Amino acid sequence: MEINGKKAVVFGGTSGIGREAVRMLRDGGAEVVAASRNPDRAEPMDGVTLKACDVRDAAAVEGLMKDCAPFDILVNAATGGDRAIGPFLDMDMAGFRGSFDKMWGYANVVRFGAAHMKGNGAIVLVSGAPARRIKPGQVAIGAVGGAVEAFTRAVATEIGPLRINAVCPGQIDTPMIALEGAERDDFYARTTSGHLIPRAGTSAEVAEAVLFTIRNDFVTGTTVDVDGGWLAAP
Repeated sequence: MEINGKKAVVFGGTSGIGREAVRMLRDGGAEVVAASRNPDRAEPMDGVTLKACDVRDAAAVEGLMKDCAPFDILVNAATGGDRAIGPFLDMDMAGFRGSFDKMWGYANVVRFGAAHMKGNGAIVLVSGAPARRIKPGQVAIGAVGGAVEAFTRAVATEIGPLRINAVCPGQIDTPMIALEGAERDDFYARTTSGHLIPRAGTSAEVAEAVLFTIRNDFVTGTTVDVDGGWLAAP
């Protein structure tokens, strides 16, 4: 797909990976709508329309899709809410259930967005490396990521000629991690020490993969890893 002249809607588009995808789409000549729960807190981006929407609210998602229609590109990098961490047998079940808000948000976006997309459109969802190689304390995150990737493969068989793919980032340096300074550096050094590329990735590196799955018309129903060797590490 040639991005220039196309219209894109990006959920989670005001921070981290989503914001970088918005920037790259805009720079490629697309008309971009960036949606998030609190767009008023985001730094404005020239040439980008900001919209407020919580992906967990099906009615709000449906309404925004109608307002933006028609469009060619649909990206969801929204987390949906808090994520539970720690051993499953010690986990508060409300927290575990709440981790799946990400999956429900993705389902809402695809369900209500696909009908307003042009025939050769592309959808991209963001998964996570714990979907296939879970580290201690990541049961909830891994289960959600696995659901996202299975959902992507299943929906791809139904929506052609529309395409849908998942991008699977590893440990990425984004605003989701609230640590600062040396504490932040130590966290990323510790959590990536066993990876083949022992550093955190950047939002831009992941967004490049998002753009690849949009541009390449021969890719659908699959997952693209951008994980610094998380999955391949010994």
